[in-house]
Amino acid sequence: MFINKANREVCDVDIRVLATMAPYLWFDYANTTTMGFSADETYAKARGAKKIAFSNPIDNATMTVEAQITPFELYAMLSDGTIDTEALIARKKTIVCVTAGELTLPVGVQTGTVFVYPEGEYAKTVIEGTYSAGKFTPTNTTDIEVDKSYEVGYVISKTTDVKKISFTNKKNPGDYFVTMNTVEKDEDGVLTPYIITAYKARPKKALDLSFSSEGDPATIKIEFTVLEDKKGNIIDMVELPEDDED
Repeated sequence: MFINKANREVCDVDIRVLATMAPYLWFDYANTTTMGFSADETYAKARGAKKIAFSNPIDNATMTVEAQITPFELYAMLSDGTIDTEALIARKKTIVCVTAGELTLPVGVQTGTVFVYPEGEYAKTVIEGTYSAGKFTPTNTTDIEVDKSYEVGYVISKTTDVKKISFTNKKNPGDYFVTMNTVEKDEDGVLTPYIITAYKARPKKALDLSFSSEGDPATIKIEFTVLEDKKGNIIDMVELPEDDED
């Protein structure tokens, strides 16, 4: 006997690297998950009326994941899935002079990126000088005085406690095996596992972020184009029996 069922649960998303089937990301923080597909129809007509229909191949299968709490790996899928551990970071810092005629800067500052200004004049009147081995030395030594504060702009190369994703035209998303897991409730109140599987899902290389101090938190939306795999599989929908233990 078939029982009517309904769903009001977001899916947990299991993402695997298609080439190896190795787990890439288990994601259970989504607020919305969707799946859909379409295929055009071609008709044979008689005297102008449609008589026989033929379904064309599925050409618009998609999955989406929308979330406000996001692991960094989710963004990496829009690149090549790689997260680097070195990044260039722009800094603005107020530094107090402790030795006349020089300023000591943090480790990792890139040569050619150091710009020093009197306090309150950032990006206005630059103090000319040179940077080397962690020290800024002004051309006119009297421009840097002991116990005075100076605003310094520089770029630092950070190699610890950092994650970086590069979005470039040379890096493109890979193909993934994606499973979306949820549960349905039937008319008797029984919950049944319900699974949607995309055999070859490729993230669309698109990202639109908006940051605001008002309203809802920022939302990220990842859209997958679902393709046909080498065995002809596209999407499965599976309903598990109530006594399934796996």
